[in-house]
Amino acid sequence: MSDSESGYRPEFVAALQLFARVSEAMHARGFQRPILVGGAAAELWSTGAVNTGDFDICTTRQPELEEEMQRLGFVRPSGAGAMLKGWIHPELRLGFEVVAEVPMDGNVDAAHIRLVRPIGGGGLFRVVSVEDLIADRMGQYASGAAPDRLGQARVLLGLHPDADMAYLERRIREESAGDYGVKDIL
Repeated sequence: MSDSESGYRPEFVAALQLFARVSEAMHARGFQRPILVGGAAAELWSTGAVNTGDFDICTTRQPELEEEMQRLGFVRPSGAGAMLKGWIHPELRLGFEVVAEVPMDGNVDAAHIRLVRPIGGGGLFRVVSVEDLIADRMGQYASGAAPDRLGQARVLLGLHPDADMAYLERRIREESAGDYGVKDIL
């Protein structure tokens, strides 16, 4: 299947492959692979139905991750209007940023972190489960700051009807301070 047949944008596929190379380099050094969260995870799990401009990453080894990113050509943006916390790869124009050491304040069940290979190869990387991602979207929706996240949660659940509903219910309740559950996105 080609990238265009998969639903993913070519630059997103290239970014996933590059992230997988960084992940493999971290693994080769004896460190845990970083975990993809946020918008890029939403784009991955939605097969491109949700688009993002950045890759949010969790790792306990940020200096080592950044060393590996530099080895693969990532640079810190500079100049007016540039994001100063993250990295970009000049060929991709997608931002990469370490947002935390662990996903979702450590509330993610480690058994629900997935190890995946991007289309076209390039190694393996870790990503939060679709259930945790849906819960994250519902937590953002519950905050009142991101009303569009309810739609993203619905798209994600619609694409993954085989989701672990008991785990999803628990995680949505945790992320939304008990205000929402699975029934709110069906």
